[in-house]
Amino acid sequence: MDYYLTPVADVAAALATTPAGLDAATAGQRLAEHGPNQLANAQQKTIGQLVLHQLADVMILVLLAAAGVSVLIGEAKSAYVILAIVGLNAVIGFVQEYRADKALEALQKMAASHAQVLRDGQPRAILTAELVPGDVVLLEAGNVIPADVRFLEAFALKVDESSLTGESGNVEKTVAALPPGDYPLGDRLNLGYKGTSVTNGRATAYVVATGMRTELGQIATLIQTAEVVTPLQKRLGTLGKRLSVGVLVIAALFFGVGWLRGEPWENLLLVSISLAIAALPEALPALVTVSLALGAGRLMKSHALIRKLPAVETLGSVTYICTDKTGTLTLNQMTVQDLYEVPAVVLAGLADRNALLTALALNTDATCGPENQWLGDSTEVALARYAAEKDYARPALETQFPRLAELPFDSERRCMTTLHQTQQGVLVLTKGAAGALYQQLTAGQQSSLADLTRRVDAQAAQGYRVLAYGAKMLPEMPPDLTPAAIETDLTFLGFASLMDPPREEARQAVAECKTAGIIPVMITGDHKLTAQAIAEKLGIISSPEELVLTGPELTALDEPAFAAVVEKVRVYARVDPAQKLRIISALQARHQFVAMTGDGVNDAPALKNADIGIAMGINGTEVAKEAAALILLDDNFATIVKAVKHGRRIYDNIIKFIRYLLAGSVGEITALFCAPFFGLPIPLLAIHILWINLITDGLPGLALAYEPAEKRSMQRPPIDPRQTIFADGVGWFILGIGLLIGALTIGTQTWAIGQGLPHWQTMTFTVLCFSQLGLSLAIRSRRESIFSLGLLSNKTMLGAVLLTVGLHLTILYVPFCNTLFSTQPLTVAELGIAVAIASVVFWAVEIQKLIFRRRGATPARVAAPAARPSGAAVAGHAG
Repeated sequence: MDYYLTPVADVAAALATTPAGLDAATAGQRLAEHGPNQLANAQQKTIGQLVLHQLADVMILVLLAAAGVSVLIGEAKSAYVILAIVGLNAVIGFVQEYRADKALEALQKMAASHAQVLRDGQPRAILTAELVPGDVVLLEAGNVIPADVRFLEAFALKVDESSLTGESGNVEKTVAALPPGDYPLGDRLNLGYKGTSVTNGRATAYVVATGMRTELGQIATLIQTAEVVTPLQKRLGTLGKRLSVGVLVIAALFFGVGWLRGEPWENLLLVSISLAIAALPEALPALVTVSLALGAGRLMKSHALIRKLPAVETLGSVTYICTDKTGTLTLNQMTVQDLYEVPAVVLAGLADRNALLTALALNTDATCGPENQWLGDSTEVALARYAAEKDYARPALETQFPRLAELPFDSERRCMTTLHQTQQGVLVLTKGAAGALYQQLTAGQQSSLADLTRRVDAQAAQGYRVLAYGAKMLPEMPPDLTPAAIETDLTFLGFASLMDPPREEARQAVAECKTAGIIPVMITGDHKLTAQAIAEKLGIISSPEELVLTGPELTALDEPAFAAVVEKVRVYARVDPAQKLRIISALQARHQFVAMTGDGVNDAPALKNADIGIAMGINGTEVAKEAAALILLDDNFATIVKAVKHGRRIYDNIIKFIRYLLAGSVGEITALFCAPFFGLPIPLLAIHILWINLITDGLPGLALAYEPAEKRSMQRPPIDPRQTIFADGVGWFILGIGLLIGALTIGTQTWAIGQGLPHWQTMTFTVLCFSQLGLSLAIRSRRESIFSLGLLSNKTMLGAVLLTVGLHLTILYVPFCNTLFSTQPLTVAELGIAVAIASVVFWAVEIQKLIFRRRGATPARVAAPAARPSGAAVAGHAG
């Protein structure tokens, strides 16, 4: 039932209630029928389920199988190392997931704990959870509305619904049924919503919905969804599955060929395990997690708090930022932007005072506290503050012109009047909608009505809220204080144009987003003209092809029609929370990665379901913060640009060490798989492979997380969410460099055995380790030479390489380590030969980059999405 379209009497009949409220017995029956007026909690995973979830990854399962087989064949050392890796990864993942989602708890805290109701005709305080449909609640200023209600009586009632609807300013509530039509939440003026607060007046209301059936409850339902999978999680998940399948195929092929050749099965099984260990980059999960954690730390220094670690990387893939207007793009503070005064208006009794500024100061209920803290309705505060800044402060003026009476604002008259004593008589000041004052003007001003209307309409068309002022002098206080007697024969003083102004830094942030190929979209509960005006001021709308769509217009579109225009829309006005979800879902269906910023309760479902939700840390509600993956600690939209830049840097660095790890893995697989086919013994033991994967790969791989951002990273399009890790030449780079490393390793083994060197295996092991260290230095940039970057531009990498070299020399020359790692000391000549052979990989990558630089291309660069949305401004490519 649409209660806002239904007369109060019919609402009472539908709820089987009366203005005296329910009796206790009926209330008890309805409580049993409808349940308590509280939000339900989504079922959360147990600790056991969280632990099992960490071990369910395909790559982890293969490693566990390898550990089990290692124990069976007597390779306990390898098994212990593998189990340690799996355990560390599981602990990191468990800690992240154990941070339980508190969004619903925050929603529950918003709700009032007690409510005043009429039971058996008598006022009574009850727990909010005991409210039922049909209850009559009593509300006054300062109350939190305890359920969704239909107002029965309202006296100067105003409600702050900004946290639910996104609109700044208080909403004046009425009792009358609305004309037939489709109304957004913010326009249902005879309804009140659970969790919003009464700021002025008092009211009596029927409870029409409780618990999860309220608008707040519907938001809670929308929040109870599965976590969004980030681009990196999808890519790594695909990578893990492919690597695991590849491992099984290679190991089975090797075992089968060896079995047919009559080789001992124990040796074949040992080599198969070594192949599995070589193919799976054990350090990858830990390195990704550490890289994301380091990125989160850097973002914290830039006033961005990461709540969900994978969101750090998601920033680099974002193609759309859907942002709330109020408090995010704007200051959430109504401000007088312009003032128009009718020329040559003089009021007796004001001496030489400006009539319009005097009206702004006196015709208001806003007050200023001792610490210059303004109290009252946001619009009234804006007007009074503007007058005070012009030296027309209300306290001083009221001392000279004390208020005698007032006619409060109501929605039918659309105006408010105050009466003040002056030396010449009683001054009447009226403030309201310009249209409401036009018919009350003096005959002398009727001739200029067309000019006044043109001026007011021009301001309204720019999205301003226009409040007009009229005045007159009376000889004495009239006995009849009614609008019909007081609000007539007014002299039009002028009007004030108000707006919640855009943040200055947001304008620059929007421009930078567009330069980076990211499209900002405004989603707001505010009116169309206001939203469009702000969007144009900020540069969100910059061409006629970019559309503005209202909530009702969106409702009228079916899914195919909406899908056809969704990438052209830059502003959505008068939308409700479910529509925000529809917008995000439509963009995601078009292969866009969507960030959603917001601060209100109404933003929480979209924050939860977006690819990355970004909440405001200062003005944001707790609900929004708990639903978001990232919180802006300074509520500054410009911080998003910094976060995106960090996200792109982090993604680039993750791709770098994936290339580094997988190229090394391909080299190890090539050596292990091909050596027996050349009649060579197994070149490496399982413990050697684990050392390379954890130490040689791990330390330099971790240091890549400290690599500075690539040049012009914010002048290239976002990363295409659909492309794989191996796209744009990355796969060919991994294969080519991996085969080169494998060939060098087998070549070294062949030469050393041919020379009769007893420690050929240690020499082969050293070549494989040092070739990967050379790769780690050369891979620091996709384009720039290490010599132009400088070794000291990433001191962490230089330290990691030197440390790895030191550790490797330790296991070569310390007797205890020789026993543990099955190594032997090399002579100086043998070590020099190994280093020279390994350096081939470094020079190969540097030569490749030199060739690409001369051709003006970037090797294995991350390309733009295949199809970019209309209106995107792409300034350039990656440096």
